[in-house]
Amino acid sequence: MKTAVKTLDEMTAAEWCRLVEERVKVFVVEQDCPYQEVDAYDYQAHHLTLRDDGGKLVGYTRIYRRQDGKVTFGRVLVPKKYRKHHYGRYLVEQTIAAAHRIFNGEPIQIQAQAYLKKFYGSLGFQAISDVYLEDGIPHLDMVLKGED
Repeated sequence: MKTAVKTLDEMTAAEWCRLVEERVKVFVVEQDCPYQEVDAYDYQAHHLTLRDDGGKLVGYTRIYRRQDGKVTFGRVLVPKKYRKHHYGRYLVEQTIAAAHRIFNGEPIQIQAQAYLKKFYGSLGFQAISDVYLEDGIPHLDMVLKGED
C-alpha cells in the first residue's frame, strides 16, 4: 500500500477529477444523498489517498481545519470493490497519523456516521454528542485527543 497526502495545488487536474468522481459515486449516488459534494474545504484540505501496488485507489480522506478551528477529516471512502479487505481501518490510521503531523498533534474532531461509532471508538475516538441528522443520515460528533 502506498499513502500520499497532497493539497489541491499539488494535484494534477486528472488526479483531482478521479477523486471527485469516486467521491460522487460513494457519497451522492451510492448513499442517495444529493448535496454539495465539492465545497470550500477542498481548496485548503490535505487529500490523503491510499493506493494498492498497482496504483489503484483503495481509499481516500480529506484532512483540514474547520471554520471553528477544530482539526477534522472526512469524506472517508473505500471504493465498493475494495471493501471487506480492512482497508478502512488502515486508511483511518494513516489519516490520524497525517493529521497529527500536519497539525502538530492537535485533537481531531469528526462528524461520524452513527453506525460507525464502534469502529471509530476502536481507534480511540469518543462520542461527544447525541445522534443528529446530517443530510438525512444519522451522525454524531466524536473526538480523538491530541498526541501528548
